[in-house]
Amino acid sequence: MYTIKTQASFDLAHFLKGYEGKCCNIHGHRWTVEIEVKGETLSRDRQTRGMLCDFSTLKEDVKREAALLDHTFIIERGSLREKTLSALKEEYFKITEVDFRPTAEGFAEYFYNKFKGLGYDVKEAVVYEAPNNIASYREE
Repeated sequence: MYTIKTQASFDLAHFLKGYEGKCCNIHGHRWTVEIEVKGETLSRDRQTRGMLCDFSTLKEDVKREAALLDHTFIIERGSLREKTLSALKEEYFKITEVDFRPTAEGFAEYFYNKFKGLGYDVKEAVVYEAPNNIASYREE
């Protein structure tokens, strides 16, 4: 089994609705996402011969997805009052709504599924919420 992985970092703010502790307040992190892809064979195509997949393509895809979230306020859909959400949008804050609680574990699964949908044979998605706080997702 061959594997390659790459990573990209981004900054975003979030909060955990219903959490009893300081993470119920809006706060930010410097996140890093790491995508590892796998395969049994290497390419025989002229350009990518001897490669599992082109590192440049994987790297650009990871950077693009990280850039979409960079400097955004991520919220779980339905976690803010409509009036609050409207006021933030009126102030032109970049807001991204997701259908999961915005935890490191939730983002690991989110990125895993995102890259699977892009056609990669993903082995694992790892998300660093902070250098020592790491979550991962893989299907076994």
